[in-house]
Amino acid sequence: MSDPECIRIEIRTEKDIVLARQTGRNLSIELGYGRIVQSRIATAISELARNIFLYAESGFIEIDIVQQGSLTGLRVIACDQGPGIVDIRKALQDGYSTSGALGAGLPGVKRMMDEFYIDSSEEQGTKVTIIKWKN
Repeated sequence: MSDPECIRIEIRTEKDIVLARQTGRNLSIELGYGRIVQSRIATAISELARNIFLYAESGFIEIDIVQQGSLTGLRVIACDQGPGIVDIRKALQDGYSTSGALGAGLPGVKRMMDEFYIDSSEEQGTKVTIIKWKN
């Protein structure tokens, strides 16, 4: 992404997950989101970063501010070059997990955000884009 306002965090270690989460929370505070929404944004970023760490070993999180008409939003893009998600529909079902975790990750992220897009393949890895609009 060439946007100079975009913040990019490489995800390779658990410390990177914490950095991505905190960066998203700080930006949501600056934009004036309420505390509940700040927590949702931070949680969503943490889930996406953790997925990169667990399933792809490395990738990145990009966080930026987007405008659509009079709306302002926080956009997060999570990308990796991992093995991809074989069955996206199944991965978006509550309780589904390939790691033995609770399986609330992607379905929870989708519920917490206003927009959720996912593209995944063995050749390209996975890209998840989420947006939370400010009311």
